[in-house]
Amino acid sequence: MPRLEGAYSTVVMTKHAIVAFRDPHGLRPLSLGQLGDRYVVASESCAFDIIGAKLLREVHPGEMVSLTGRGIETRQVVPSDNPAMCVFEHIYFSRPDSRLEGRVLQEVRGRMGEILHREAPVDADLVISVPDSGNPAAAGFARASGLPRDDGLIKNRYVARTFIQPGQELRKHGLRMKFNPLPEIVAGRRLVVVDDSIVRGNTTRQIIGMLRDAGASEIHLRISAPPIRHPCHYGVDMSTREEMIAHNRTVEEIADELDADSLAYLSIEGVYEAIGTGADVHCDACFTGRYPLGEDPDSANGKFALEEIGVVPATR
Repeated sequence: MPRLEGAYSTVVMTKHAIVAFRDPHGLRPLSLGQLGDRYVVASESCAFDIIGAKLLREVHPGEMVSLTGRGIETRQVVPSDNPAMCVFEHIYFSRPDSRLEGRVLQEVRGRMGEILHREAPVDADLVISVPDSGNPAAAGFARASGLPRDDGLIKNRYVARTFIQPGQELRKHGLRMKFNPLPEIVAGRRLVVVDDSIVRGNTTRQIIGMLRDAGASEIHLRISAPPIRHPCHYGVDMSTREEMIAHNRTVEEIADELDADSLAYLSIEGVYEAIGTGADVHCDACFTGRYPLGEDPDSANGKFALEEIGVVPATR
């Protein structure tokens, strides 16, 4: 562990033990649970619910947990002087029924939607989400605004994720299979469309087009995260910054590019208000360009930054 640099959340099984350990920044989650007189580990606490185990706590950054016939042993292998837990776990990556930093993410994401309404209210008729990741924030936005909420987009759950498909044509075709708008719900309505984030913008642009084709009179896009302007170097398959729609664009320019009547993002301050802990213990590099391992955001563009010799110390 002292030799490794980067993000890791690892479980290793040998003949005699299960060993779990987490990088000293805690970039990726790792949880410890208990099932009767035995212990379990998983990246997310929702895995414990499935088997009837209870969450004890998160494995600390830099900590190693060993599960053997003697029981559980823990050791702080590497000091955690600069915790930097991924803030995007709270926004999107982890399941909404998982707990992070003591709070259920469904609740945290709903609070993000409430704060988003406070920061960017809009005169509209109906709140809809981009399912499923936009559902909790849409519920929060509707609660705070007093607007009705309905399902204007129906998600087909039997298609692959469009975010990671390699070509734009594949993503475009996949999106038509993934979402189906309901004209009976959206036609003639001024919509607030809530989603968790925008990366390239291709998916969002097509969703807005489908809603307009279904008869929506206005589309006001509300995003429960700040603009993503920088790639993740810590294990997330994310674009280079040039591919990101927020790169070198103002919010108004992004709205024009997406053909939205208005667009507003949740502020980074609003994100941390919803989470209940501050920026000092999180990584928010995808929003701010502040990388906890010290990469230069101008020279370390792209998801392979830690694999390029000369950008940061080699990790092999």
